[in-house]
Amino acid sequence: MANDYTSKARIFELNGLEHLIRLLSSPDPDVKKNSVECIYLLAQDFQSRSAVCEQNAIPPLLELLKSDYPVIQQLSLKALGSVSCEAECRQALKEHQALDHLLKILEAKELNDLHVEALLIIANCLEDVDTVQLLQQSGGLKKILTFAETSPLPDVQRNAAKAIAKSAHNAENRKFFHEQGAEKTLVDLLGSDNNGVKVAALQAISVMCANVVSKDIFNKNGIFQIIHLLNKDNAEVQEAAVFALANLSTGCPNNASAVVEADGIDALVSLLKDKGEGVIANTCTVLINMATQESLRLALESHGVMTALVATLQSSSNLVLRKALLTVAALGCDAEARTEFRNAEGLIHLVKLLNSNHDEVRRNTCWAIAVFASDEVTAAELYKFGAFEILQEMNLSTSRRNNFSELAESKMLDNNLSLKYNQKGHLSYSNLIKDGFYDHGRLKPSAKLPSLEELSKQPPNQNRAVILVNTKYPELIAPTPPPEEEKPAQEPNHGRSPSSHSRSASREKIGRNVPSPVDDKQDLPSGRSPSLSRSGPKEKSSSKIKNRAKKEEEKTKEDEEIPPAIIQPEPLPLITPWSPPVDQDLIDYISEVTSTILPLPHPREQVVALAKFIAEKMGGAMAKDRLHEFSWELHVSELKYELKSNVIPIGRIKKGIFYHRALLYKAIADRIGVGCSLTRGDYGRAWNEVRLLDDSVRAGTKAPPETYIVDLMHQPGRLMKHGSAEADHYQHI
Repeated sequence: MANDYTSKARIFELNGLEHLIRLLSSPDPDVKKNSVECIYLLAQDFQSRSAVCEQNAIPPLLELLKSDYPVIQQLSLKALGSVSCEAECRQALKEHQALDHLLKILEAKELNDLHVEALLIIANCLEDVDTVQLLQQSGGLKKILTFAETSPLPDVQRNAAKAIAKSAHNAENRKFFHEQGAEKTLVDLLGSDNNGVKVAALQAISVMCANVVSKDIFNKNGIFQIIHLLNKDNAEVQEAAVFALANLSTGCPNNASAVVEADGIDALVSLLKDKGEGVIANTCTVLINMATQESLRLALESHGVMTALVATLQSSSNLVLRKALLTVAALGCDAEARTEFRNAEGLIHLVKLLNSNHDEVRRNTCWAIAVFASDEVTAAELYKFGAFEILQEMNLSTSRRNNFSELAESKMLDNNLSLKYNQKGHLSYSNLIKDGFYDHGRLKPSAKLPSLEELSKQPPNQNRAVILVNTKYPELIAPTPPPEEEKPAQEPNHGRSPSSHSRSASREKIGRNVPSPVDDKQDLPSGRSPSLSRSGPKEKSSSKIKNRAKKEEEKTKEDEEIPPAIIQPEPLPLITPWSPPVDQDLIDYISEVTSTILPLPHPREQVVALAKFIAEKMGGAMAKDRLHEFSWELHVSELKYELKSNVIPIGRIKKGIFYHRALLYKAIADRIGVGCSLTRGDYGRAWNEVRLLDDSVRAGTKAPPETYIVDLMHQPGRLMKHGSAEADHYQHI
């Protein structure tokens, strides 16, 4: 009846527990056995557990431990194990010196069949700090650790490790275990042949890691063994091992370094392909902890971790995705890692996750994109895959927007200034124009900004010219050599070896290069034959020929010892990838400005001089009432058809209006360190703002700089205070 839930409730209502406790003292062993078994079954319910303690059942249950019948002893221990889950019952056990009885059972080798149940009770009691302190003072804690280490029973070792893990969740208890050297016991348990013992020991290590001193101890002794367990076939052991590593490496750079020293990177990268989401999540935690050190990041990158992470981004588990995205962000701060991830087509999956319905996955994706948009190439790739449009839509939504989505959009714009100027119409002082920048003009809200290569390949049309800033020469790339073709079968050599064949070829070559006696005749003075020469008789001439032939033969023998020369193939022509046209005029402008304007002592002088320089190069000053006579449109159209392209290098423009001059001013000012912004207005207007101290401010006094708009068109070099009437007129009229 005590097995059935309904009967349990009825027995409890009729005070059956009280009668069962009374029968524990019966002289009949069968009555004792059945009574204690009923109490054990009833104690599975929390109400009955509390009632057992209230009715003072602890003393008779402890008394049954002295029974001559093992089955009664086991049932008594099981009943005590159930009631010890309640704090009140643990207090009663402590008052009746139950731990002393349990320790005596552990010390008795003949009672090894009771050790497992006894340890379960001790594990529950170890949750209380005062109990652990009492055991530590009495030496009982040391006995438990020694027993766990030396017991031949795997179940006993497993339960001992579980007891440590359960108790060590309390900071005070961890301190007591550390003082008794629990770390050494747990490391020794890792060498067990039983997987259950290994798992329990790893779980206890994971809990003990909350103690900083324990982390240092495991660094010296435990990490190498834990790394070894990562390669085990048992999934439960792998999961527990990587969880322990995650806790060991969190907040401990030395332990993260120890993972590399123990050759654990390959094992961790392999675990990223595991089917268990817990394994992958904890592996990602270890990688994140390692990524805080540059040297470890480089080691991870050399083992292909970024390529492995691409596969995890295709998981259906939100837990895996959250952790994998954080790992990608942690490792993506290095340019080499971003390149590897980009080449592995990871950016496509990153952009897809922006549409996730899970808030944390979406937030972590935005953070990863903010990190990866730190260089121009990756930012351009992200834009090509549609990340910018998704982020724009996300930031307009009150429910999907987050701090990281705004940061990601800002990062994409700051590292793609052509896009930023197109979308925002403004470049700040910190946005420095570099080679490859182009001003396409405004686009429709739904249109996508074409790449510079796409625009360059379009024929001239009636659209607004694209203005290019580029002083970089194209790079030549060596082509990949074609695969070697199979050599044709050698012709039969009629008994000669390959070496003799090469020697004959060598002789032919020597015969062509070494002058023959006939050639010597041609070297003689004209009009003289050898027979008429006064150099000596005919015999002397023949001996000379013999000597020459002998020298040729000796040289041939020397060449036989040298392997035949390898015929080098002709070098393949270098490949020139597409690159924007070089603006030689702009290069000359920058060189001239660097030598003449940059040395000027005051920023105000540099600003004014540069404005006059720009105006001079783009058609000079133009009065307001004569702007209609300034035929810059015809000049730009002629350039488009001369270059056969809509893309015009800015240096080629010799008649420039407001937006041409403002862009050139910003491009050159950024090269020489003159801070300025660039803002596009309506109807072809654009202007630059600079910040300068007022002339009336004395040197050494602290005063905020004034903002001025630089006149590049009407009175080049004139500085107009921001917000003034003349500045307003320059910007809008």
